[in-house]
Amino acid sequence: MRTPKIFSLTTSSTIAVVLTSIVSLLGFFWPFILPPQSSGIAQHNQWFMWLALPLALLILITQLISKKLDAKSIALLGVLVAVTAAIRPLGAGAIGIEPMWFILIIAARVFGPGFGLILGITATFFSAFLTGGFGPWLAYQMFAAGWLGLLGGLLSKKIKGRAELAMLLFYGIFASFLFGLLMDLQFWPWAIGANIQLSFSPTASLSTNFAHFIIFHFSTSMAWDLPRAFFTSALILLAAPALLTAFRRTVKRANFLTPIEFRDLPLTSHAMEERAI
Repeated sequence: MRTPKIFSLTTSSTIAVVLTSIVSLLGFFWPFILPPQSSGIAQHNQWFMWLALPLALLILITQLISKKLDAKSIALLGVLVAVTAAIRPLGAGAIGIEPMWFILIIAARVFGPGFGLILGITATFFSAFLTGGFGPWLAYQMFAAGWLGLLGGLLSKKIKGRAELAMLLFYGIFASFLFGLLMDLQFWPWAIGANIQLSFSPTASLSTNFAHFIIFHFSTSMAWDLPRAFFTSALILLAAPALLTAFRRTVKRANFLTPIEFRDLPLTSHAMEERAI
């Protein structure tokens, strides 16, 4: 079954995604683009948080205005957001075990990149209410999850059967490591201090800071990324066949964006007699 057109990105949505992604990339890669003074690091995290949230809302608004999400689509999105946000704390953040990723990947696979992007952003935001995870890192987590959903929805639709399951397994592993890399990008510049060998230095060259980050990432994140990759791929292996079938059946039966029509039914003889009275 092809990805339903209702969840595809329209021109206006694509523009919103591109603009939001540019801002997000600046938020993640600023140490390698415009290194600020060390005293402005905390302020940087604050402005990115306040700028990123309205941009995320902009993507949803453009989808609504373009009529690519109707009431049934919003209801489906709300259910998946609630489920994804609710199961995220089950791993308690222990060594990277986060059970939300397999649902995000499978949903994005069926419903498309636009749906995966919105689901990743909104589910991560609402999960913060359950985990108490509000802070400068939240905006980074939201957009990292959104990108993973977007990329998951862009996977080839021609691959089916066992090959599709294998593709989702490999993507689950890739997504797990990519999320760890992005989270380290927002964590590294300010979290480890300025007086150790792997610190971010606003006066150092691009190559020096890049080398510091690579060493920091691979020496600290594998204890989180490897369990996340194993756990996510295991859940995909167990749940993907059933969820893919259920989600595709939902698309087929829900008839998203089908206009509701009210038609007069032919009157029965009994109804005609009552009307005559």
